[in-house]
Amino acid sequence: MTTDAADREQGLRITEIFYSLQGESRPVGRPTAFVRLTGCPLRCEYCDTAYAFHGGVRLGFDEICAQVADFGTPRVCVTGGEPLAQRRCPALLSRLCDEGYDVSLETSGALAIDKVDPRVCIVLDLKTPASGESARNLWANLEHLKPDDQIKFVICDRADYEWARDVLATQALAGICPVLFSPAWGDPAFARDCAEWVLADRLDVRFQVQLHKVLWGDQPGH
Repeated sequence: MTTDAADREQGLRITEIFYSLQGESRPVGRPTAFVRLTGCPLRCEYCDTAYAFHGGVRLGFDEICAQVADFGTPRVCVTGGEPLAQRRCPALLSRLCDEGYDVSLETSGALAIDKVDPRVCIVLDLKTPASGESARNLWANLEHLKPDDQIKFVICDRADYEWARDVLATQALAGICPVLFSPAWGDPAFARDCAEWVLADRLDVRFQVQLHKVLWGDQPGH
């Protein structure tokens, strides 16, 4: 087996590697390299990356890092699908950190994060009831979050907002790391309503909309 083939055999299944502006979370608007892994055990009602559920190509770590290096950016976001559904994802995250990148991981919150390199900024999604997957939240993950990580709620309706507001309080999330409230994409009027609720309740959260959707809609690769 050649060195390239052996690297690929030990690698990961990748849907796409692309360069864009970070559309959400703390570094929103910053040019970033994205590595989208294939596969996800969840089926959220609002999922906008169902094309990453299947397929993809197997790439070795050397190949992934070479493609990322071509973009010339210090920031890398590993996303999905659900990246942690692939066993070797934490090894890739560590490799990217070793290469000197500022690395973030977008994860559903349904799989354990305790093996993720502490140098990685974790963006942990807590699934709301309207996602259809709130029963999959792995609450033990909260114990492993660092102050520079982030917790995200995607909010689809008023009931979701109230659920997220209650979890924010009962779990004392603001004392763990920054918390993001993100209205589901597609209805500007609902986004405004959600913003008004956050203000009315004086929540200590960051309200965000998906910048990449504002700019490019639902196009893959953005």
